[in-house]
Amino acid sequence: MAQAKYEIRRRCPICGAIFQIRTIDATYCSKQCSDIAYKRKKDREAKEAKYEQIAKEIPDIREFLSVQEAVALYCVERDTLYREIRKGMLPSVNLGKKQLRVRRADIEARFPLRKKVRKVAKKPIPKSYNLDPENCYTIGEISKKYRIHDSSVWAHIRKFSIPTRQIGNYVYAPKSEIDKLYKSIEI
Repeated sequence: MAQAKYEIRRRCPICGAIFQIRTIDATYCSKQCSDIAYKRKKDREAKEAKYEQIAKEIPDIREFLSVQEAVALYCVERDTLYREIRKGMLPSVNLGKKQLRVRRADIEARFPLRKKVRKVAKKPIPKSYNLDPENCYTIGEISKKYRIHDSSVWAHIRKFSIPTRQIGNYVYAPKSEIDKLYKSIEI
């Protein structure tokens, strides 16, 4: 197999090493760096899910929030909140051990609300096809019309998940999908 005469190098976002890519979509230099990135991603997702759960349980009328509740509702990290409280930039009330409370109005003035990171993916609306013989091509008709071998037609039908219907010895595929698939090579 011939090799390309050029090399593409990238910097690994995890370890910072420069590496030559083997595939176009390579992002990490090794399996170890890839595993580290995967773990970090899963940890972020778990943290966001925890924040969402905490934020759902907080009533809107509560005037004072704990630090954990403030982090869950607003775009601020825990260390930043404690630092600002320690410097006196953010007034707080200490109700006892691990009972630090911050007024919601003070936090709202300094930090924006946290946006939901994970969006619920909408399920695509399934297409309905009319697979009556008058609205479909047979595999032979597709081969003749577009001058493509039967095996290539079958490969494309499987690859693009085009629905088929068999009646007797003939297999039918919807005209709309086939025309859309082969529209650039119509003769």
